[in-house]
Amino acid sequence: MVPNQGGADNARGVRKSYLRPREAALTAGFQCAGCGEWNETSVEAATGRTQEYVEDCQVCCKPNILHVTWDRSTGEFTIRTELE
Repeated sequence: MVPNQGGADNARGVRKSYLRPREAALTAGFQCAGCGEWNETSVEAATGRTQEYVEDCQVCCKPNILHVTWDRSTGEFTIRTELE
């Protein structure tokens, strides 16, 4: 798993994780919005600047909506999660 390069919770419990793209498909981590456990996922850099999809937590099985955005100026992806 690509190590998390920082993370934060906001007042609504939305979790963010950051990673730097190095290739077309990246293994990335996200924190479950339900139980808080870290999960592994793949991010496709070639899919575009913004992506959204649902992935179940590998621990508690709750569906998480992953909001993936790519900041061209910093070259970083941000993964924001919330429960479906």
